[in-house]
Amino acid sequence: MFHGSIPALVTPFKNGELDLDTLKKLVDWHVDQGSNGLVPVGTTGESPTLSLREHEIVVEEVVKYAAGRIPVIAGAGANNTAEGVRLIKHAADVGADGALVVTPYYNKPTQRGLIAHFTAMHDAVDIPIIIYNIPPRSVVDMSPETMGELAKLPRIIGVKDATAKLERVALQRITCGRDFVQLSGEDATAIGYNAMGGTGCISVTANVAPKLSAEMQAACTAGDYKTALAYQDLLMPLHDAVFVEPGLCGVKFAMSELGLCSDEVRLPLQTVTDETKERLRAAMRHAGLLT
Repeated sequence: MFHGSIPALVTPFKNGELDLDTLKKLVDWHVDQGSNGLVPVGTTGESPTLSLREHEIVVEEVVKYAAGRIPVIAGAGANNTAEGVRLIKHAADVGADGALVVTPYYNKPTQRGLIAHFTAMHDAVDIPIIIYNIPPRSVVDMSPETMGELAKLPRIIGVKDATAKLERVALQRITCGRDFVQLSGEDATAIGYNAMGGTGCISVTANVAPKLSAEMQAACTAGDYKTALAYQDLLMPLHDAVFVEPGLCGVKFAMSELGLCSDEVRLPLQTVTDETKERLRAAMRHAGLLT
């Protein structure tokens, strides 16, 4: 079910509040552009600055708007296990197809603590769970051995791997098995990740270039890496430009240039600088997204 290009969906705002009308338009647009799924309220969806109720509303609305046309993997990450259980139960109750659960951030659990946290999340629901391993943000790196232990649980079915360590695909295939879903969490190395055995990418860039991202992933699936690399050459300046400042800020500005949503973000993040805006525009022109 979970493969290909899966945008880590932004959460649009209007005057500081959720902009649900625009959110609906974005879901429809991604379906039309060929995205293979959506991940609402991950980091790119500004989950750290959403209230718990706002988090739930976004998941509810994306599931409703998607209406089964593409899978919805709801962000359900927390560094408080009880809060995470609440979020994942809600995601299951409103019909999400799966949940993305980040390794708990800030409180730095041990590998034993990671197993306990993910086991509690697993036992709370009947939907598939994707582990989100992103050491630069959470400070904790789930080892392939720990992931292998968790993969024994029937509903822990894959990983969004944002380590940028391509060897992890092979190591995790050994510990977790060949059916374990391995999705890149890093746009710049997504083709290399697929070449090592991955099956797609939960992507920031796909918010602004969903068609190109989906076609690049489809080429990888077909084993046509020559075509995939041609797409990557178009997208690489955009991957870089999006992350000059925090990625969701860059991608929201790029989307605003296409009239898709406002570039509004919540503090402590800010809209990107004029210098970054020019770099993003140049990258979008390179990709053929702007003239």
